[in-house]
Amino acid sequence: MGGQMSNSSSISHFLLLPLADTRQLQLLHLCLLLGISLAALLANGLIISAVACGHHLHSPMFFFLLHLALTDLGSICTTVPKAMHNSLWDTRTISYAGCAAQLFLILFFLGAEYFLLTIMCYDRYVSICKPLHYGTLLGSRACAHMAAAAWASAFLYALMHTANTFSLPLCHGNVVGQFFCEIPHILKLSCSNSYIRELRLLVVSAFLFLGCFVFIVFSYVQIFRAVLRIPSEQGRHKAFSTCLPHLAVVSLFLSTSFFTYLKPLSMSSPSLDLALSVLYSVVPPALNPLIYSLRNQELKDAVRRLMAGRLLKY
Repeated sequence: MGGQMSNSSSISHFLLLPLADTRQLQLLHLCLLLGISLAALLANGLIISAVACGHHLHSPMFFFLLHLALTDLGSICTTVPKAMHNSLWDTRTISYAGCAAQLFLILFFLGAEYFLLTIMCYDRYVSICKPLHYGTLLGSRACAHMAAAAWASAFLYALMHTANTFSLPLCHGNVVGQFFCEIPHILKLSCSNSYIRELRLLVVSAFLFLGCFVFIVFSYVQIFRAVLRIPSEQGRHKAFSTCLPHLAVVSLFLSTSFFTYLKPLSMSSPSLDLALSVLYSVVPPALNPLIYSLRNQELKDAVRRLMAGRLLKY
């Protein structure tokens, strides 16, 4: 085991996949990433400020939306700055510790986002299917406990995978075929028989995520059945408009993740893998606040008031 570990510890850095081959394309990608990340930072920052400052937005739905915006900010700040730095300075390196930290943080924020989206689904289910019990089932203490459970579960999930992945002996060099550190690409560098343990852990994780997915699907079946029973068209429209943003965000998150990891090997190519990884790690954090604010008048009004207040100060 000592020989195996020395093999891993002798790697001081990893080489990430460059976003483009030519200097002009690298700078173009840098500008695009800068634009997307600034949009994501601004939009999520506005949602966090609007919910924190707007007292009329202190409901479970907006409380969880604030936490979702925090996960979006975290995930985009984990992958994009390093990719932009590498494009700007025309380098590919990331330190061993930096790679481990990046892997941990991306798993932590994406895990927290998925668990929060599952909880938000429960919030929508209770508000539409059991409105009389909403106050008791989703009181402020229950919401705080659920949010804490989502963050704690994501922390343990990320810690477990990161510790396991980086305890594997690496025999196949240090070139990561991705623009950020990701489990499948680090497993490719591990010795042929050592990644079985991490694969077992990934199977357990898949069942956990499948459980959340089944819960979301089952909840939405109940929600749509309840909405279709609402007699007034206005009532149906209002119920749908509170669910559609959440459903859109869940669909975006799951479709991009599933297609990235479950696409057939025959479709795999470095450029397609890169495009898909940008799609699932960079695009959702920028689009999520837009999806939520477009359909929600209360949130739009709160953001307008917040911005008007800021402008008046200046």
